[in-house]
Amino acid sequence: MSIEEAVRQACDAARSASPALAKATREQKDAALQEIAARLRDDAADVIAANTEDVAAAKTRGQKASLIDRLALDLGRIRAIADGVEVIVSLPDPVGEIVAQYDRPNGLRVSRTRVPIGVVAMVYEARPNVTVEASALTLKSGNSVVLRGGTDAERTNAALAKIVRTAIGARGLPEDAVVVLPSSRESVRALVGTPGRVDLAIPRGGEGLIREVVEHARVPLVLHYKGVCHVYVDAGADVEMAAKIAVNAKLSRPGVCNAMECLLVDEADAARLLPPIAKALMDNGCELRGCVKARALVPTMNEAHEEDFGFEFLDAICAVRVVSGLDGALEHIARYGSQHTECIVTRDAARAERFRLQADAACVVVNASTRFHDGAELGLGAEIGIATSRLHWRGPMGLEALTTMKWTIEGDGQTR
Repeated sequence: MSIEEAVRQACDAARSASPALAKATREQKDAALQEIAARLRDDAADVIAANTEDVAAAKTRGQKASLIDRLALDLGRIRAIADGVEVIVSLPDPVGEIVAQYDRPNGLRVSRTRVPIGVVAMVYEARPNVTVEASALTLKSGNSVVLRGGTDAERTNAALAKIVRTAIGARGLPEDAVVVLPSSRESVRALVGTPGRVDLAIPRGGEGLIREVVEHARVPLVLHYKGVCHVYVDAGADVEMAAKIAVNAKLSRPGVCNAMECLLVDEADAARLLPPIAKALMDNGCELRGCVKARALVPTMNEAHEEDFGFEFLDAICAVRVVSGLDGALEHIARYGSQHTECIVTRDAARAERFRLQADAACVVVNASTRFHDGAELGLGAEIGIATSRLHWRGPMGLEALTTMKWTIEGDGQTR
């Protein structure tokens, strides 16, 4: 069977499952989600066995440590994924929510109601947790999903999808609510290149994957692009707080999209602020690449080149630049940022407010780590990804983001 035919069959299966999901009750969907969580815990050994093979193969190919960290699952991480599914169970069902309702002068009653999108395509790389999170979120929001994961996690994704599909079927919903495609470039092109095949495609991964999807897409997209996230430390900032935030933002998980990739420091106070922050980062194993002014204050950091600014390292490496106050920070972010997450550490409420208004990003953080820009941390349960595009969603995509609107007009014989 050709890749094109395999993709067509997968999308047809997901489309056939879509009506049953759209009309499923909250009780039916939550029961299926509870079943998924229970089976993840019960069958964790099968997932770990598959993941061990994927990790070993990735190491043989020389994949860097940050990718291995994203790929690797252990019992604790699998239990955390199951816990996340149960959080989704606890959240309100968005389907059928009346967002607005009002009466017109002619007596018509107008309302807007949330309804499922239909068939969602999820294209992602070495993040097997996405297999479960995308399945759970689309199920709860009444959508079917076609999953195309990366080659690095192919065995793990298959093991997780088997658990998810079996659990859904055991609770009386169609297993084809979740369909898995082979990991190949051809499957991506076939998936996003034919109008009507899916209703929304969500690419989540590196620059190469996003470019591949954008170049070949003829279906609606919400982009989950790279996270070139900055932390700007303002003059007068609490240096202890700034160091704590910088270390967490960069090093708690360097290979994720909400990790800091560039530290900006106000030149008016850089002599006080930068040396202790740099020391905290380097003491925790971070390589720093600084501009001329930064290296004058911290000679032990490496020299930064132009390509280091605006680069998503996804590793324990951070660019550093001394900038001319808030104006300089905002100019740098406008030039090099990816509109994902931007942070200011400051004691000045007026500058914090200006940063909130003028930093162009899906999320702006004041005096906290960029790592909080995450669906679970923001109360969404889980996320299908963090959208950096502007339509139809921006930021973490939870249940609400996986619905669209239906208008209803109720009358009593009115004509126009």
